[in-house]
Amino acid sequence: MIIKSIDLTNFRNHASYHLDCNPDTTLIIGENGCGKTSVLEAIYIAICGKSFRASDQEIIKYGSDYYRINIKTKSGEIINVVYDGKNKTYTILGKKTHRLPKKQKYPTILFQPSDLNLISGSPSRRRDYFNHFFSNLSEEYNLALSKYEKTLRQRNELLKTNNLNQGSLFSWNILLAKYGTLLHRLRQEFTDIINLSLTPTYLSIASNNDRITLLYQTTTDENENHYLNTLESNFNKDCLIGHTSFGVHKDNFEFEFNHSLADGSASRGESRSIILALKFIEANMIIEKLGQKPIILLDDVFSELDQNHRKCLIENFKNHQVIITSVEDSIH
Repeated sequence: MIIKSIDLTNFRNHASYHLDCNPDTTLIIGENGCGKTSVLEAIYIAICGKSFRASDQEIIKYGSDYYRINIKTKSGEIINVVYDGKNKTYTILGKKTHRLPKKQKYPTILFQPSDLNLISGSPSRRRDYFNHFFSNLSEEYNLALSKYEKTLRQRNELLKTNNLNQGSLFSWNILLAKYGTLLHRLRQEFTDIINLSLTPTYLSIASNNDRITLLYQTTTDENENHYLNTLESNFNKDCLIGHTSFGVHKDNFEFEFNHSLADGSASRGESRSIILALKFIEANMIIEKLGQKPIILLDDVFSELDQNHRKCLIENFKNHQVIITSVEDSIH
C-alpha cells in the first residue's frame, strides 16, 4: 500500500486538513502542539483499526460531534472512517463495517520518542511493545493474546469476590494454561529469530565490537499441565491479593549488552543504536513473514537522534513509504 493523500475533518485540532503524500518520504513540519502527531494517528486508525493513544471520543475536535478520515491510495482505493460520537464506520470499496476488516489492515511501524527509552522503561512497557510487534507478525499470536487477556480479566474479577471456591476458577485456569503456553512458545520463537540478526544489525549502525542479545524472561514453560497446576496451587495467594500472580502477563524482555544488562551498562547513544536495530529488524520480519513492506510512521524522533543515527534511519527505510513529523525544516 502507498498512501497518496489524507483528508481530515474535525480530527483533534484539525477542523479541515489535507496532505498529499510522496511514495517515498513525506515530511510534516510544525511547532509542538500544532497537530503533527494527529496526522499519523489518523493514518494509523485508517489502516490498523485503532488509535495508538486515545479513545475515539477524545479525538473529536472540541465543539464538534463527529470526525472523518479519508485516505486515498496509489492503487485508487479509498478508505473512509467516520466516528459520530457513538459508532465508528469504515467504508472500503463501497462496503461499510464497524471494524476494520482483518484483510484490510496493513502493517505499520510507528516510531515514537518514547520507544528510544524502551531499554530503561518498565517491564510492562517492553511487554506491550513486543506484544504489538509479534501481533503484527502473527495472527495466531494476536488471537492467543486477545483470548488470554480476556480470560485473565474474567479470572481477576472472580478473585475479587467473596467465598470463592477453587472449582469456580477451573475453566478459566484451563484457558489461561492453553493460551499462556502458546504465547510462551511464540515469544521464544520470535525472540530467537530477532537474536539471529540483532548484533549484526546493531554493528551496521554502531561500527564496533559490541554484542547484543534480547532476553525473554519468564517463569512459565510450554507444559500446559504445569501451567495449570501452578495456577491451582496459587489459589489462596491469588484470592488474598485479588489478582492472578502467575502467568505470561508477568513476562519481561531485557536487552543484554556485552553480557551485562543494557539498562545500566549501555550509554545513551548505544541504547539508541539498539532500538534502531530492533526497528529495522521489525520491518524486515514483516516483509519476510507477510510479504508486505510496512508503512513507516516516524513521530518527531529526529530531535532525539544525532546526525549519524538520522542518516542510518533514512538509509534503512529508503525503500519504504515513510511519513515523518518534525519541528525542524531538515532531517538530514
